[in-house]
Formats: sequence, C-alpha cells, structure tokens
Amino acid sequence: MKNVTDRTSNPFGMRPPCDRYVAGYGDANADFHVVGDHPGVHGGADSGVPFTNGAGLRLQRALVDAGLLASAGERPAVNRTFLSYLHMCVVEGTPTEREYVEMERFFDAELRAIAAHVLLPVGERATRHVIEQYTARSPTLADDVPGLHGTELLGSGFLVYPVRDPSEWTGDDRDRLVSALTDLQSTDFYREVDLGRFLPEGDSYRVR
Repeated sequence: MKNVTDRTSNPFGMRPPCDRYVAGYGDANADFHVVGDHPGVHGGADSGVPFTNGAGLRLQRALVDAGLLASAGERPAVNRTFLSYLHMCVVEGTPTEREYVEMERFFDAELRAIAAHVLLPVGERATRHVIEQYTARSPTLADDVPGLHGTELLGSGFLVYPVRDPSEWTGDDRDRLVSALTDLQSTDFYREVDLGRFLPEGDSYRVR
C-alpha cells in the first residue's frame, strides 16, 4: 500500500497547538523513520526541517553514507527516509513532561501513517519512548544508548536501531551506524504480511 501524498514537509498536515513547530519531513512512503527529541536538541526552528543544527547535520551526513539520504543540508534530499521529533513544537528550554504527553498523539499518528519498517530513535529520550511504546522490551534498555547504538532490536511490527546522540559521538560511533544500516539494507528487512490467501485468485497482496 502506498500513501496518497507526495509532499515532503508535513505530508499529513499536522497542526499542533503551538505557534512555531518543526513538522516531519521526508518520504511519506519511507522505509526508515528517524525519530528525534525536540527542535531545541537537533535544530529546525529556523529551517523548519528536523536535524538541521550542527549535531543534526552530522547525523544527516552519516545517513547519506548509509544510503538513507541522497544529500544533507537544510533541505536534505530524502531517499526512503522520514525525519521527525517526539515533540515538534519550538519551546524555550526543554518541554515539560505534560507537554511531551500532549504532543505524543501527533507523533504517534504520523509514525503510524508513515508505517516505516525501521525506526531509528536518536538520543536517550527518543530511544526510551520508542522502546516503551513500539517494542516488548524494557524501556530501561535506554539507560545505555551508547551500548545500543547501531544494534538491532525487534519491535512490535518494527525493527528498531537506536542511535547515540550525534553530539556525543566518539571513536567509531559514526562508522558503526553506517555499517549497521548498510548491512541491514543487504537483507530482506521489510516487515510485511502477505494477505493474498484471502483473495479469490490467491494473488500476492502484501501490507505492513
């Protein structure tokens, strides 16, 4: 099944209850969904695109090398990838716990509309949320994001590849991520079910 929109920025018309926000950006039919925290962490308040400050661009460049983006920048050329935040509103400082809860429904609706096969939560908060909501694993795993960085977790209908915050990358963190995503794409990682057995002719009909 394909989505009916080809819009790159805010493809599903999200309208959160705030004056300034950084909407999701990318391929609405994405295989990979990169999930960040909020604009104050990885940028976008000026560009309107997630992951466009220094650390965010560092991640973008790694995703280019892994084949998930065609180019990096304030308007990255996407390739089967969608970028978004748990909390898309631009706020002073860090959102409160209540504000995260209020924005969760927008994030969840967009995530399920994109229906990517692989989730890449970036940083501790995003990783904890994705593990808690979209896997059957303990969210305490997010206590060690550096240890999880670039490794595979099986989720509830998703594969999850946690990503250490790019502002904290050291040593081979970048290369580990690029290698893991490159290796993943050489496998059949699609999370689909064939419903063709329910059709009169038994033709293949694959859905997420």
